[in-house]
Amino acid sequence: DYKMKKWLFLAFAAAFSLSVQAQELTENKEYVVVEGQQRSAQPEVIEFFSFYCPHCYSFEAQYHIPQKIAESLPEGTSFKQYHVDFLGPQSENLTRAWALALAINAEEKVKIPLFKAAQTNALKSMDDIRQIFIDNGISAEQFDGGINSFAVNGLVTKQQNLVKKYQVRGVPDFYVNGKYRVNMEGLAHDENHFIDEYVQTVKGLLQK
Repeated sequence: DYKMKKWLFLAFAAAFSLSVQAQELTENKEYVVVEGQQRSAQPEVIEFFSFYCPHCYSFEAQYHIPQKIAESLPEGTSFKQYHVDFLGPQSENLTRAWALALAINAEEKVKIPLFKAAQTNALKSMDDIRQIFIDNGISAEQFDGGINSFAVNGLVTKQQNLVKKYQVRGVPDFYVNGKYRVNMEGLAHDENHFIDEYVQTVKGLLQK
């Protein structure tokens, strides 16, 4: 009868989702081990990105991969997004502006507007970036007082040092527990499976 069929379907779907989640991750397929790095003391996921990178924009605005990863993390696991300096004319200013966003918890206010502006090459100077912050609810005083502050200088250096530490060459690039890097080329190529595999790979690496 219908109820029985529905129950069987749900049981099968649950078993299937468990098998997907429990899939064995294979080194050099879904992930690579980062040479010479120690496991981080606390569980963490880091994404390196650039506002100029079209794939980073797709990850953020279309696939929502960073958001899905953040939502799926076990309690006590940190997720940080850090900007790289090696793409686009305003990349160093954007790394500094992103440091300010991190320092004042304004990431969600400015992230998509900064992506849109960088993707259309609308940013010609720090003044343009400043205007985006102001247009999205950060006061001129907060921006001007923070952009060259001690805390922001520290976060700029931190982002640059981590890019060097992991020898990041391309973005988006995800690292788990300081030891594993998600290997995008080893994941499914159709959109829905790709998104799911990306999230499951990060979750699986956290358990390694």
